[in-house]
Amino acid sequence: MQQSLSFKNFFATKARRTRRFSLSLCDFVVKIFVLGLLLTVVSGCNLPMQKSPAFVAPSEYEQAVPERLPTLEATETPTETPLESESDASSEQPGVTPEAVVMATPIPTDTPLPTIDHPDGPLLYYSQAGDTLEALAVRFGVRIDEIESTVPLPESGFINPNQLLIIPQRFTNTTSSAHLLPDSEFVYTLSAIDFSTVRYVNEAGGYLRNAHDYLSTSGESTGGEVVQQIALDNSINPRLLLALLEYQSGWVYGQPATLADEEYPLGKIAFNQKGLADQLKWAVNQLSIGYYGWREGRLSEITFTDGVTAHLAPDLNAGTAALQYYFAQIYDSPTWLAALDSKIGIPALYEQMFGSPWSRAQVVEPIFPPDIEQPELDLPFIENRTWSYTGGPHGAWERDGSWAAIDFAPATSVSGCVPSDAWVTAVGDGVVTRAERGIVVLDLDGDGFEQTGWVIIYLHIATEGRTGAKRMVNAGDLLGHPSCEGGHATGTHVHIARKYNGEWIAADGPIPFVLSGWAAHSAGEPYKGTLTREQDTITANQYGSGVSVIMREK
Repeated sequence: MQQSLSFKNFFATKARRTRRFSLSLCDFVVKIFVLGLLLTVVSGCNLPMQKSPAFVAPSEYEQAVPERLPTLEATETPTETPLESESDASSEQPGVTPEAVVMATPIPTDTPLPTIDHPDGPLLYYSQAGDTLEALAVRFGVRIDEIESTVPLPESGFINPNQLLIIPQRFTNTTSSAHLLPDSEFVYTLSAIDFSTVRYVNEAGGYLRNAHDYLSTSGESTGGEVVQQIALDNSINPRLLLALLEYQSGWVYGQPATLADEEYPLGKIAFNQKGLADQLKWAVNQLSIGYYGWREGRLSEITFTDGVTAHLAPDLNAGTAALQYYFAQIYDSPTWLAALDSKIGIPALYEQMFGSPWSRAQVVEPIFPPDIEQPELDLPFIENRTWSYTGGPHGAWERDGSWAAIDFAPATSVSGCVPSDAWVTAVGDGVVTRAERGIVVLDLDGDGFEQTGWVIIYLHIATEGRTGAKRMVNAGDLLGHPSCEGGHATGTHVHIARKYNGEWIAADGPIPFVLSGWAAHSAGEPYKGTLTREQDTITANQYGSGVSVIMREK
């Protein structure tokens, strides 16, 4: 693969101009020389060899894909904003089209962050759906008070999309800022409601069609069923998981070429992560770290398997940041560049398999509309019963990812996983869309789809006494008993999290998780935090001590 070694940083979003700059020739030569020395050193380490990607070129897949989604006429490509002027746009300019992406060469970042502004002046950045001042400050390496705009900015909450911001330019060498995957193609959104994972896998006719694996919550399952279940539970688009399986091991349309491809189809070589289900669970965890770490302001750089570290371009969208982070966990920097190349990498394969993701995104995005607010919700248990706040904000499903969930446990004199006669209740009016495997899903907008509007996920609901699916409920109605069913747990409790349009919503984020007036706050570590209401504070404690006691009043 030929890659430009010039250090280019460009910022491309819908309908906006950006600056383009390059280092002086002297600086360029010095940077290349230093990088060459670094790569020479790390290449001598005993690192596992990476195989060539199963996907070679888009043209080879045109004969393999039996059917496509209807081709939609694209009116705009997110990365086709001219960098200099309308008349200068050409296929040789990075950012003009996805096919013209030039990936910036990753460079080490073991020096302090720069505090001197770039000589080209500040950046003109147009906000994306889901942006917050706190997260932008982390991404751009600036203070919140250094971010300016021609209109007032919210001190908390989401910034309205497409709002012009003026931000000091501190980073000159980052990963490419080309947007490779829309957020709505990462998250299990409206665009994937009618997509049948099992049917697609069966029609593709590859190794995945006849594969089976065991899911602890539903037993022996086919390959397509495993992908679908893990995608739904984690709210990650099943198209993305299928594309990764095909790119990394050829499972969807072909056969694994090696034993490693067969046992570790997503490239994580570890004894305790062998097989389709465990590989997918590892993959969705890494993808979620990238997506929600970027969204929530906890992630700003990545480290490849060869030890090279790179700053993420500050104007990426969350879906692209997730891909950049994910591939850095399994590839060295040159292979990482190939994986993200728009002509021979995952973006090209994704479009060959499923059609244009950007066309679908135009229909369903933005995921977060302006001025979004959480509806009024109640605590998830019966009035005047004693419970404990046992877990502050932590992972919504897999261990990492969005800190969207909080935990409550009923008062008991016995610790551990014991039966409970306490009741978990509906936090608001809605329809139960799923009731299975320790899970109850409450759709607050009542349309019956988890991919639209506000949705509440309850986990660890006991089978005995659990409500049924497709049932309308009102706030306070009984849903079931807390337990340890449906996942790892050390004691009887209920785990509760929110989604909006398929995306997990951080409990202590732009839209605070508020139940009966109690707002959740993080203490900076998973499971630690508080609930506050006016002057009162309750502290999360897994052992149910006095500081964690909470009661829902009438």
